Amino acid sequence: MPPVNTQHRTLAALTAALALSLVPATAQAIGTGGTATGGDASGSQSDGKIRAETKVRVTTSGGTKEVDTGTLTSTDTNWTPPACWYEPAFSPKQVKTAVDSLRKFNPFGIGNMVADLYDGYFKDGEPYKNYNLDKEGEGMFWAAVVNPNREDDPEAQSCDKPPFWVDNGDTPDEPLAVTPQVLAEYAYDELPVPGTEIEMRPTGESTVNLPTWIWLDKARFRKISVTASLPGTGLSATTTAEPVSLRIDPGTADAQTHPTSGECAINADDSIGEPYTQGKADRTPPCGVTYLRSTGRNDAYALQATVTWRITWTSTTGEGGRLPDGTFGATQDVTVREIQSVNR
Repeated sequence: MPPVNTQHRTLAALTAALALSLVPATAQAIGTGGTATGGDASGSQSDGKIRAETKVRVTTSGGTKEVDTGTLTSTDTNWTPPACWYEPAFSPKQVKTAVDSLRKFNPFGIGNMVADLYDGYFKDGEPYKNYNLDKEGEGMFWAAVVNPNREDDPEAQSCDKPPFWVDNGDTPDEPLAVTPQVLAEYAYDELPVPGTEIEMRPTGESTVNLPTWIWLDKARFRKISVTASLPGTGLSATTTAEPVSLRIDPGTADAQTHPTSGECAINADDSIGEPYTQGKADRTPPCGVTYLRSTGRNDAYALQATVTWRITWTSTTGEGGRLPDGTFGATQDVTVREIQSVNR
């Protein structure tokens, strides 16, 4: 039998075009002290690495039902939600059944060769013996899973370990193993924040040196929470996004924002800015912009409105805290004209 690391390289080379399908186990033991039942447990190694499909489920609450929703961009350029992690995936019986199926499917070709290699890893004592069948119900083989939102992220390839055994109640010595914070960070990626379509007066066309009022409806910008959980384990984390401000970029240096910082704070009623009503023409808006130069006849300024969301998380283990703020915005074209007057 070749050394384990050589065996892994050979296994990866031979299985690049194969898929390993694993039937659900009757019980999925986890390393956090509980037992999960049911759920799908399918895996593949199309690139030569055995992975599982994540069993983490998400639910959303709060906010409003918006067709136009998007994903937050972290304000911390050095941080992103996890691209992959390890979670409990396969029981001993699942692995043995899958390897037996490979051998039956192609007993005289590459299927049999790959099954022999899997036997070397899971059966012949390097590092596991007889698929750990004597430990059925006492633990699980943990495997790499990829964040479905980040499949094309290069970091998704960083979880490249073959499946490894974890007894029930144990926490694996693996930095990328699923934890409440990993669940919270995954939920961050699932937050459906509403589109930032601002209300403006005047609409469509502004006038040089006259303020344009900008606001956001309080009914659309409410707290949004996403809970990510591993079914049956009692392990879950809830990530909450709360809108805190709207940033206005007028799209030109020839403009003055209100307030001067361009950052419009959220009001006590969760609205942003103040709707324009008749009689406010001579007032300075609490949120808006005054353009100092007109656009050309067929030109427009690209006004960008970006909402900043404060992100917090809690979990069933009592852990929690802050995650980096997130932003989501949109751009609207604004035409600015001069007031024309005639002297007689």
